[in-house]
Amino acid sequence: MIVELKNISKYYQNSGSDKKRIILDDLGLAVEKGDSIAIVGPSGSGKSTLLNVISSLDTVNSGSVIFDGEDLSKKNEKELANFRNQNLGFVFQSHHLLPQLNLIENVLLPFIPVKDKKQKQEAEKRALELLDFVGLSELIYQRPGQMSGGECQRAAVVRALIHEPNLLLADEPTGSLDKIAAEQLGDLLVSINQKQGVSVVVVTHSMDLAKKMKKIYQLEEGSLKQLTIGNE
Repeated sequence: MIVELKNISKYYQNSGSDKKRIILDDLGLAVEKGDSIAIVGPSGSGKSTLLNVISSLDTVNSGSVIFDGEDLSKKNEKELANFRNQNLGFVFQSHHLLPQLNLIENVLLPFIPVKDKKQKQEAEKRALELLDFVGLSELIYQRPGQMSGGECQRAAVVRALIHEPNLLLADEPTGSLDKIAAEQLGDLLVSINQKQGVSVVVVTHSMDLAKKMKKIYQLEEGSLKQLTIGNE
């Protein structure tokens, strides 16, 4: 088991009011090693909040997030930051590549603070292997402005994988892409799951992307319901 969410509740309450805006309601989810999971649902249903809860970027009002047997609520902020750096990769709707850096520099950005020369060399080797894996090896000296949206998003995926995470979390990763680039990125996520052995959880509006995952869950009224693949 990579992650288990137990009886997660998340709500917002205005000061001086008893009324609660419930986002997640006694929600449970298990992510096994090798899983690929899509979470779909209408805008405002709490999909991004759920992803933030899984990653410990957001706290809950009740319930537990268990990662590899550890309860994340027992960790302080520094420990949670280390946990995210060591275990999680993030991909967002916007690639967040720095325009002044070339592709390889953007991918290696998380290793700038690292002082260990050998560790940096190993990271560079992994970066080149991953960029070859995603078909970007000939673009390593290009800057984001010289690349297509799909190429930038694939580069963002490589950056998310540079620390060798156990779990890749993707928030609307195809939302800003055209149909062809979205299809390619979806196939890349499947390949990463199958060939790199990384578990994947993606939240998306796109059923085309969702159907590429092994499991689909619908988030509605704070709860998750597993859907049959291909059932819209």
